[in-house]
Amino acid sequence: MGVTIKDIAKRADVSIATVSRALSGKNKFNSEKTIKKIQALAKEMGYRKNTAAVELVTRSSKVLAVIVSATKTNFANPIIDGIHEEAYKHGLNVIISYAGEKEPQRQYEAIKTIIERSVKGILLLALDLSESSYKLLSESEIPYIFLSISNNRNIPFIASNDYLIGYQATSYLIGQGHKNIALAGLDTNSYIGKQRIAGYRKALVENKLVLRPEWITNGLFTYDDGLKTMKYFGKNPKITAVVACSDLVGLGIANQAVSLGLHVPTDLSIVTIDGTNLCNLVRPTLTSLTQNFHQMGILGTKYLIGNDKDTHYSKFIDVKIEKRKSDCPLARNNKLS
Repeated sequence: MGVTIKDIAKRADVSIATVSRALSGKNKFNSEKTIKKIQALAKEMGYRKNTAAVELVTRSSKVLAVIVSATKTNFANPIIDGIHEEAYKHGLNVIISYAGEKEPQRQYEAIKTIIERSVKGILLLALDLSESSYKLLSESEIPYIFLSISNNRNIPFIASNDYLIGYQATSYLIGQGHKNIALAGLDTNSYIGKQRIAGYRKALVENKLVLRPEWITNGLFTYDDGLKTMKYFGKNPKITAVVACSDLVGLGIANQAVSLGLHVPTDLSIVTIDGTNLCNLVRPTLTSLTQNFHQMGILGTKYLIGNDKDTHYSKFIDVKIEKRKSDCPLARNNKLS
């Protein structure tokens, strides 16, 4: 077996990505000393470029990589469907790697695994990267884009506007007559969470309603977060509506509400965020603020295939309320009001 860039990286005590850049003339991140050291080792060890290495240099790879967070939600499925659909049109294959949730080391290893392969581009789904992981990604010089997560760091993304999501979902319930509205199951420390809370707060303030921090429950957008939320609220005599920050959170809330003897929607209205097919598979069906995840996948793939050089590219996808059966107007004589 011939000498590989992995062999050279081990001898030089540098990353595989560093060797790849040095041997392909992409030296933006490498010192002259490092470049000469790698080139000398490559010559000494008898390195010859193989197909994978050539693909790295020419970007003729026929593979796109998708890195997905390990969050137990179902938002990723329609995004990946969109990626596959668009990739197939262009004769590209797709590989998927899973990163941890709030686990910087697993994130780093997932990215490292991908950039050591020959890939045309990388799509990162709802990943809030640590600084070390982002540095590794950017230094690879492989085109990338984040999907379903926005940012204020001039990093390319396609997502929904989470501030508007929080605002629109809350405003919708206020329009239904609700004044005591909870916000449930979101990661309150994440960029997404902070944006949704800001939108939720804005809707309450605009309508002169009281913000109660104890009605905002922390979580990771999972079904269990919905169950925990309702166990925490119990038969709260004041809360009449909840914005659930994923469809799974909404399902957990609805199921636990039934266990508590509450009726959805007359005792408790629920609006979920995401609008995946889960909303139509449960009873009552879940009213949602629907994101177009499938379109995110398509547009993200087009961005990479088009070799777009705009590294500050950003696009927000429109969202919409889809009325189903999990919410209703607050009755004027409702004793819970």
